[in-house]
Amino acid sequence: MGGKKTRTPAEQVKKLMKSGKVKKKCCQSKPRCSKCPVLALKRLKAA
Repeated sequence: MGGKKTRTPAEQVKKLMKSGKVKKKCCQSKPRCSKCPVLALKRLKAA
C-alpha cells in the first residue's frame, strides 16, 4: 500500500478540474464527453 490518501470521488474530480483534465460543467455534447465532470464522477464512483 502506497502513501496515498483515499479521497472521495468528488474530491478527485475537483482535483482533475484544477489540473485541466476535466471541464467545470457538463456541456451535454457527446463528442466532448471525455472531459465531462459528470461522467468522470460516475467513472470514479464505479471504480
